[in-house]
Amino acid sequence: MSDSGVRPGGGDIRIVVENGEYWLRNRGDIAMMAVTVARLRERWPGARIGMLTDQPRILRALLPEAEPLCLGAGGAWEQPGGRLAAVAALRWRAATDGPKSRVRAFRARVRGGGDEGAGEPEQPPLPAAVAEADLVIAQGGGYMTDVDRYQAHRTLTLLEHAQSLGIPTAMIGQGFGPMEDPGLLERAAKVLPGVGVIALREGRRGPQLLGELGVAAEKVLVTGDDAVELAYGLRPAEIGGDLGICLRVADYARVADRARVVLGEVVRARAAEFDAALAPLIISEYDSEDRRCTLPLLAGAGRTRAAVGRGGTAEDVARQVGRCRVVVTSAYHLAVFALSQGVPAVGLTASRYYDDKFHGLADMFGAGLRVVSLDDDLEHTLTAAVRELWDDAPALRDPLRQRAVEQMDLARAGLDRVFRLVEGSAGDRGR
Repeated sequence: MSDSGVRPGGGDIRIVVENGEYWLRNRGDIAMMAVTVARLRERWPGARIGMLTDQPRILRALLPEAEPLCLGAGGAWEQPGGRLAAVAALRWRAATDGPKSRVRAFRARVRGGGDEGAGEPEQPPLPAAVAEADLVIAQGGGYMTDVDRYQAHRTLTLLEHAQSLGIPTAMIGQGFGPMEDPGLLERAAKVLPGVGVIALREGRRGPQLLGELGVAAEKVLVTGDDAVELAYGLRPAEIGGDLGICLRVADYARVADRARVVLGEVVRARAAEFDAALAPLIISEYDSEDRRCTLPLLAGAGRTRAAVGRGGTAEDVARQVGRCRVVVTSAYHLAVFALSQGVPAVGLTASRYYDDKFHGLADMFGAGLRVVSLDDDLEHTLTAAVRELWDDAPALRDPLRQRAVEQMDLARAGLDRVFRLVEGSAGDRGR
């Protein structure tokens, strides 16, 4: 296998990427996709990188270096469509998008995969492109968990299928757990030991869980989140002055009404205390969940910023984050965007799922992330955390950025191991 992305026998290397975000409505996931595609392209400039999606034209607009593999059309390799049509599709969705109760209901249904203990959720057909692939990657995400059993089973099924064909498999930037569902544990224990490399975004929970599932320790790396590189690349020269806020309320991130009220009171009061503008930061556009929950918190604030439009990119939001001095968020990837640029953050959590996410992220970045439970005395704990980080922001800036650089180096080293899986297997597969 050459390093240009060409097989020894002719033809381009083909990589299938499972990304966990087929609807392309989460800017954190899209940031990870963009970084993954860029890194693959650096190593194999001529490779064909197929991204599984339900939105082929949107994917072409957001990631023109990737090819959409649309399951609705069988998931086969195809020639990319026109750039103009893709951009038009993105603009149309941005102009016509809005809250959709059917999307919310469907998402709640598939996340749980049906009734608890009901076994493996019904899966879509396997993508035809896998049969011609040289590598299958499960890209970063927090979907290997009980709260997203549908996507977890879908990923495991894809990896198992690739393994049965002798195709190298890898997982990168992954968050594992909590995972206690017997059916999911059994399935994971069957498939994951056969994955060539598993790179984790945190070392707090993932390594132990993978060990319990029978994965050899030498296959497991802790590399950080892949979105770190996108955000770090947009870090501003000057420290920001805004107070950023994002609240997400969803079936997997429930927040009591009283906590919402107190949260709004605290961030508005702190913005007034610091003479700062309150900036709404929107990561997820699923049923407008971040938008619907965050914008009401600004009501009554002295100064506010405009939220990014529905067609805004991950880069647009990362730049907004860079203009903040402190960010308060219940959305994990906003904390990633902030810390990677040297902006301290408060992570809000009310579930074990988000406890693991934010505490794992805090371990990766050290000082600069305070985890606050929405079930605690929120007025006191959040006020203290924001004040402390606001004062410490200048001193935290360089250490946080250094941690970001370290994680970028780890992630690239981990991907080098993935590349070697392919380059060392070409002869075995007769490529």
